[in-house]
Amino acid sequence: MKSSGLVRRWSALGASTAVLAAMVTGLMATPSQAATASTAAKAATATAAKPKPRFSPSVSLTTPKASPGDYSGSCPVKISFSSKIKVKLKGKTEVAYRWLHGDGSKSKVKVVKLSGKGTKSFTVRQSITFKGEVKGWEAIQVLGPRKVTSKKGYFSVDCGKDSGRDHDKDGDYGRPGDKSVSVNAWANPDSYAGPCTPGDKIDFHGVIKVGSPRWVYYRWVLNGKVVERDRIKVWNSRKVGFGFSPRESHRGWAELQVGTRGDWAGDRAYYKVWCKSEAPATRVSVSTPTTGTNHNTCAVGANATISATGRGRVEWVWSVNGKSVAKGDTYFSGADRKLVELPEQALSGDATKGGTVSIHVTGPNNNDSASQSYAACQKQETPAKSVKVSLEAVTDQSTCKNGSGATMKVTATVTADGAAKGVVVQLWSEVGGFSHNATVDFAAAGTQTVSWSLPAKGTNGVHAKATLANGASSSDLRTYGDHCPKVEDKPATEDTPAEDAKA
Repeated sequence: MKSSGLVRRWSALGASTAVLAAMVTGLMATPSQAATASTAAKAATATAAKPKPRFSPSVSLTTPKASPGDYSGSCPVKISFSSKIKVKLKGKTEVAYRWLHGDGSKSKVKVVKLSGKGTKSFTVRQSITFKGEVKGWEAIQVLGPRKVTSKKGYFSVDCGKDSGRDHDKDGDYGRPGDKSVSVNAWANPDSYAGPCTPGDKIDFHGVIKVGSPRWVYYRWVLNGKVVERDRIKVWNSRKVGFGFSPRESHRGWAELQVGTRGDWAGDRAYYKVWCKSEAPATRVSVSTPTTGTNHNTCAVGANATISATGRGRVEWVWSVNGKSVAKGDTYFSGADRKLVELPEQALSGDATKGGTVSIHVTGPNNNDSASQSYAACQKQETPAKSVKVSLEAVTDQSTCKNGSGATMKVTATVTADGAAKGVVVQLWSEVGGFSHNATVDFAAAGTQTVSWSLPAKGTNGVHAKATLANGASSSDLRTYGDHCPKVEDKPATEDTPAEDAKA
């Protein structure tokens, strides 16, 4: 398919069903289609003689991936597309497939013969050379044993200049000779012993670092075969990786390479696999989660410990109030325990009133779950920044009758503009004689009072001071009537003359 034709067909897509019908007619005339038609005729004859089998193979497809997916540079350029077809079968079957192009055209039909039991998979590829700019998609369509169409895999080709993009002098992005581009690769695990099943993967991880932002071509090479490639923009550093499931015991390597135009350099990670048919059954378990509510942000986090009795990959899923919120996996190289964490999850609605955090783990041979409740969000009051105290002093002369002197009732009213603990309230007389301290706490902004009953004799003023933990304070002074009234001479009664009194 040529790029110029693709652009023209793209603009005319949907304009004429007659054209599409003609394309289909031409397609059906190909040898592959003739073979497929012959096979279908034989199958129809066999069906008339025998009952229809109960088993019908299931087919699944991956979305086609373009490499590179978003190209910008000189044209013409060749873009590669790949997709994986999986078929679950019993016995023999023929898989007929074709490529669907974004301009409405289709490729020739190809047929792959499969036999056996269980799930079989194979990768289909195609390459298209584009001479001009285009944005489009590719899809894969299986026509038999049942009709299935994949999702669309999008791509773009930009034949303009790379203005504004950082590159080396000769235009190669991430050339090996450029010391400002470096890579690091490693395997996890780098040594595996156990059953070689599809669920037991060896993962390869890599980091690409650059001295300045640029586009970098990279690829993964597994034991000499390129298994993945792409072109990405790296600002400082970027992680890349892939995984595969070993099928037999062996030693090998995977190399992360950067470069272009056939000039590649990178870092190699080595691994080894020992497939043991009678590996001990690994059992997994998980502890009760420890939860924590962040009252400032109204969010909940948790952690739990996963234990395994042997080798194997373990997956886990975190849930909050029955809703899955996070998941992950790890590999145990032997009997061990690992701590896994749930990042803080924002709470809203009824979840702010409290709820349950759960974790479910899945191992090679069993599952396990555990749950724990979490506390409701509690609003945190703003800390007090200032305080004010006002003082009231009242003299009580009713105690003068028994000769103990007047008493003074002092009330200090303390007001804080926020939450505060241990607010110190001090009280002392103006001329000395007494000194008292008290402390009050504020859960929120408000007012509290502190009262004392003190002897008033010999004083005529009292001070009060309130102090916050941050040093902010306030003072007040009050005077009062301090003494009992003087006792005057008792006057003579009217019915006793003065003379008689002297007599």
